[in-house]
Amino acid sequence: MSIIFKDFYQEELTIDDLQNAMMSGEVTSKELTMYYLDRIAKYDQDGPRINSILEINPEALFIAEALDHERAVKGSRGPLHGIPVVLKDNIETNDYMHTSAGTLALENYCSSTDAFLVEKLRKAGAVILGKANMTELANAMSSTMWAGYSARGGQVLNPYGDPNLYVGGSSSGSAVAVAANFSVLAVGTETDASILSPATLNSVVGIKPTVGLISRTGIIPFTYSQDTAGPFARTVKDAAILLEAMVGVDEDDPATHKLKEKGIENYTSYLDADGLKGARIGVFTHGSDEFYNSDEYDEGSFRNAVQIIEEQGATIVENIEIPAFHREWRRGVLLYELKHSLDNYLSKLPAQQPVHTFSELIQFNKDHADRALKNGQDRLEQRENLPNTLSNPEYLNARLEDIYFSEQQGIGYALEKYDLDAILFPSYIGSTISAKAGYPTIAVPAGYKESGRPFGITFASTAFNEGTLIKMAYAYEQATKHRKVPNILDGDEK
Repeated sequence: MSIIFKDFYQEELTIDDLQNAMMSGEVTSKELTMYYLDRIAKYDQDGPRINSILEINPEALFIAEALDHERAVKGSRGPLHGIPVVLKDNIETNDYMHTSAGTLALENYCSSTDAFLVEKLRKAGAVILGKANMTELANAMSSTMWAGYSARGGQVLNPYGDPNLYVGGSSSGSAVAVAANFSVLAVGTETDASILSPATLNSVVGIKPTVGLISRTGIIPFTYSQDTAGPFARTVKDAAILLEAMVGVDEDDPATHKLKEKGIENYTSYLDADGLKGARIGVFTHGSDEFYNSDEYDEGSFRNAVQIIEEQGATIVENIEIPAFHREWRRGVLLYELKHSLDNYLSKLPAQQPVHTFSELIQFNKDHADRALKNGQDRLEQRENLPNTLSNPEYLNARLEDIYFSEQQGIGYALEKYDLDAILFPSYIGSTISAKAGYPTIAVPAGYKESGRPFGITFASTAFNEGTLIKMAYAYEQATKHRKVPNILDGDEK
């Protein structure tokens, strides 16, 4: 028997909708949390079995109740007070939930500390609702593993149309949880395309911030150079609110120390419906033939996006060149930094955990091959015998080349040469060159193919230019209102 909720509860509720309703007493955070738990039970874990949620926080309802009481006695802490948020399963929480990055080896690991970004979310009044499924080890396991699959959680499905539709990864569950209305907000992480890919493929807003804007402390790592957390939401405004709540200087993460001088911006101040007026935007149309011939590209939707951006007052610069875009990037950074960072992370786990080294993780998977190795672990095994010092010339040269080519011959080069405020890419094809430079990108829905498959565009710029990207994405969103509710509901709920 399904619980009957107030008519207020609809699929596409925004933070503003919810704060106004909680302020007036129409709904409570506890009721809101129950609403999303009901949807998770009905559609994620049953029915179409979308499988985006890996674990539910058993304390979520208690947290929501306490925040309701605090609101009544002291007032609201801010826009996230009482708002449910889902976290990717590689983000540590000091509660009864596990942090495993989708692996069987860490399925019983409960952190004794919150990740730095989780501390900030709790202080902002967010309700940590649960952990989202993900591509195991952020796609560091196997070259044949499908995006959105983990040994611990199984396969995440795309809620739009065909259940075999590509879901994107590795923050698959985080994007889908928001797209399918299982949470108001979600947090993902990205090394390269792990936020942008599932955002564009599931018709949600995703922000991959500048590396160092959000602390990496308490996140199971892939690299030192490129890792960052970032927000998912159904609107640009909600994504901006979540982004701002997570930004801060962490003394334990040197990448954030630049913020000591820069300060923390008010990202919602950039929400201007006329934000495209006067902007100079370069349109990148020199991707690979493979991309343009794939299901991830939609010529009609992309050209329509360019036209709308121009109609909204932007100056469009067509066919810009990014010299390093097609270069063959050395693999040294991803190879060596994964081995080094994950080895260090595992070494600090409590003694009762079954693995404490990279090699022990590989052996654990072999010992539990029937569950752990349905797709193999070739990506892990090719790194097993690498040195653990980051002094190898292959690594050092790759790291230096990544910085030079991604900045001087990449995004920065194009912005300066064409006097641009941002670069527009179809889908997420600019993710690698932005990731190598540590530069920000925002993904926003841009329509749907005839099959119903979502299509998205991404705006990219230089370091700490998130405000500009939010302004452009918001103006485009307000001019188009492309996002649609996914077709996962049964007939009587539609």
